Amino acid sequence: MSVKRIWMLLVLAVLMVTVAGCKPGGEAGGDTDIPLIYGAYATPIEEPWDGVIHAALQDAEDAGEIRYEWSDDIGYSGDMERVLREVADQQKPDAIFGDAFGNEEAVRRVAAEYPEIAFVFGSGLGPAEPNVSVFDNWIHEPAYLCGLIAGGMTESNVVGVVGGHPVPEVNRIVNAFTDGVKEVNPEAEVLVTFINSWFDPAATKEAALAQVDAGADVLFAERFGVIEAAVENGLWAFGNMSDQNELGPDNVISGPIWNMAPTVNYVVSQVKAGAYTSQDLKDFSMMAKGGASLADFHGLDKEIPQDVLDLVQQREQEITDGLYRVNIDEAAPAQ
Repeated sequence: MSVKRIWMLLVLAVLMVTVAGCKPGGEAGGDTDIPLIYGAYATPIEEPWDGVIHAALQDAEDAGEIRYEWSDDIGYSGDMERVLREVADQQKPDAIFGDAFGNEEAVRRVAAEYPEIAFVFGSGLGPAEPNVSVFDNWIHEPAYLCGLIAGGMTESNVVGVVGGHPVPEVNRIVNAFTDGVKEVNPEAEVLVTFINSWFDPAATKEAALAQVDAGADVLFAERFGVIEAAVENGLWAFGNMSDQNELGPDNVISGPIWNMAPTVNYVVSQVKAGAYTSQDLKDFSMMAKGGASLADFHGLDKEIPQDVLDLVQQREQEITDGLYRVNIDEAAPAQ
């Protein structure tokens, strides 16, 4: 082989590496086979929303698919922007996962400065070229199924829901749950309280206890803290986003589960292939793709009236098959 041809091949190789390095997620972590993924969480990972993302990334690390580092309880008021810049400069991850709610502008501002890093954040807004993808917990479908159960199990005809903030992402879960309650039990009243915080277990429990005083005998824990109130009063409860039966084994019937594994697996495969593109990852959090489901009943399904259980199983199959569409209502429910 001539010297000229050798030089041409070397130049071509350098060009290929350079082009690959320009792709978001292509070379930032330093190992294209095992990418470095960073988790940046505004709240403590004990809070279920961030906890679900964290668990999925831990599973990916355990499977040898990624290297994973993370920070939680970062907060707001500029802290997220500072941490993201430090992570981008020092760790140089291939991708950063996190929650942008309350930090939208900070996340997008930093992402624009580091186009070689894939930013994959929970958000109610859209994706941004070239490197910001968005996702959300589209778990209104199993929330509706939980509502069917709650409507069939309440004896007082009063069901309580305690949520974080009345934002579209929470409203659609609460409204879907309420639709399920009303479908089975049109006479039931659904009490809704928002604590205006993403993580305040004490305030959440206090709001739930007020609903119990108002007659609620079934509680939906959209936020962390409700189940404790249910356990203390011997009432039925539904968890949210993860299987929370261990918080009340005799009280927590089920709950909508958010599974981030389909989203994480898809993004990691893109990053590994050097083919990451900004997009709305909504569909990966729906029941049809395995991103949402009902939590295991842990034997408590025997407490559900059989006709209600049959309806839940029927609707569950219809939703998965695309034969039934749960209404998406993001308007603030009456409190």
